[in-house]
Amino acid sequence: MKRKPISSMPTLEQLQAELERERNRGRNRKGTDKKQRKTHQEKKPSSSTPQIEQLEEELKRDTYKKQYRHLLRSTIAALVVIAAVVVLISNFLLPVLRIYGTSMTPALVDGNVVVSVRNGNYERGDIIAFYYNNKILVKRVIGLPGEWIDIDEAGNVYINEEPLSEPYLEETALGECDIELPYQVPEGRYFVMGDHRSVSSDSRNSQVGCVSEEQIVGKLVFRIWPLNELGMIG
Repeated sequence: MKRKPISSMPTLEQLQAELERERNRGRNRKGTDKKQRKTHQEKKPSSSTPQIEQLEEELKRDTYKKQYRHLLRSTIAALVVIAAVVVLISNFLLPVLRIYGTSMTPALVDGNVVVSVRNGNYERGDIIAFYYNNKILVKRVIGLPGEWIDIDEAGNVYINEEPLSEPYLEETALGECDIELPYQVPEGRYFVMGDHRSVSSDSRNSQVGCVSEEQIVGKLVFRIWPLNELGMIG
């Protein structure tokens, strides 16, 4: 009987079946006489042995390839899931923002990368990010809903006629102010100002105005870049 040639690209099941057939052929060729079998093996090794070894090697290679492909698919699937989770978190729970400009120096400078939190509870002194004209601005909360804001010529701020202590400032300035003072913050809105008062465009300018809760992206809580300034944002 002619032996069926092995396909150049056998499947794992075909290799296993062919290996089993070769082993059976090797066992059938053995005689019942131990002495003759020993003499025959010394003079002429069985021709099936190299074939079996070849099939075993091919089977090992095919098994390895199958395991490698499975591992690769699993790894790619895991990376896709992780990336999706990161995107969801960064967009909806912990937005990551880059700072542009100098309106919040010295607290934040151009190029800083920060993490914000959506919590819906903002207090005086918090640094928040909010939407304005298809951009995201970053300012500090100064006045809360219903409070009266006043600013003198030197840039000193008063809340309900009481002076506001602002240790985070390097300078004070009246800046771009075209609103009528004193000014009452509307309900549901926040009066915000940049720390660099002389250059910041903020709630002192009627074009920006006070910030509604719907505009707020989140409160800035952590700086992640540059690495030597990694830490909480005050």
